[in-house]
Amino acid sequence: MYGRFALPIIAVLAAGCVTAPPPVSGPVTLKAQPAGAVEVDPQRLRAHVLALTGTPLPRNADNVAILDQVAAYIVREFGAAGLPVYEQRYTVNGRQYKNVIARYGAATAPRIVVGAHYDVAGAGPGADDNASGVAGLIELARLVARHRPALGYGVDFVAYTLEEPPHFGEDSMGSAVHAKSLRSEGVRVRLMVSLEMIGYFSDRPGSQRMPPAPLRRGSFPNTGNFIAVVGRSDGSDPTAGVAQAMRLGSDIPVEAVNASQLLSGLSDQLNYWQAGYPAVMITDTSFFRNRNYHKPTDTPDTLDYARMAEVVEGVFYAVLAT
Repeated sequence: MYGRFALPIIAVLAAGCVTAPPPVSGPVTLKAQPAGAVEVDPQRLRAHVLALTGTPLPRNADNVAILDQVAAYIVREFGAAGLPVYEQRYTVNGRQYKNVIARYGAATAPRIVVGAHYDVAGAGPGADDNASGVAGLIELARLVARHRPALGYGVDFVAYTLEEPPHFGEDSMGSAVHAKSLRSEGVRVRLMVSLEMIGYFSDRPGSQRMPPAPLRRGSFPNTGNFIAVVGRSDGSDPTAGVAQAMRLGSDIPVEAVNASQLLSGLSDQLNYWQAGYPAVMITDTSFFRNRNYHKPTDTPDTLDYARMAEVVEGVFYAVLAT
């Protein structure tokens, strides 16, 4: 998740750019009902995180063979869920990288995109950033494939490469490649959801550092035991609606936040905005809560897999309601 943009974000927060989203007009309704209990196994999430962080070298842009190893793991897991899987390959500076895509529903239908990046910044293990998001993506695909909801739209589950610096903000980002391909093909995207760090939680008062207390509006908590749905400050993305849908299917507290693009656009959703698509980020708020961010201490044992499971279950309901 981003990296060199952390200090500018703090400056933006100091300028008062975080606001509460507009209220949702009326209750959120599901387009389809789950076929039975909606349950995600925390141990499956943990197993994915261990597999993703257990590579012999960091899964960064310099280690293409490692990225390919991780991509192959994601291909196997998507395939095991029973979904068709595709690789979107592209070349940067003579090296070939790939996004991994699993699809539910017809390719010709409008669709939702749910994505998470599988690369890391530097040499850290990247358990929260962003093995947690990829683990959630895999289990969300498994949920959708198991319940087979009768939706009037398709769902693409996309694992991206090259989100982290030095590629962040460049055309080489895997999400930029994917978003542009959808736009060039004339695909109608109802919503893009970026799963960006969804595994770190704390019940200690004062553990949540975003936004600063003088700038809070409403009852934004200072304890890091919630998940955030983040959209743009102009309210053009369905931030509040996604948060409300997540609350239907999850016991974890869900907060909706609209913020300036410098804050709200610091992951793969940025590229979908630039392609003209609505998008939100679902996050534990990164370095505003998790002090292991981009450090060797961002390890699997620091994550809360039971709460991660609640997040995934909530996102499943957001998919059914979009």
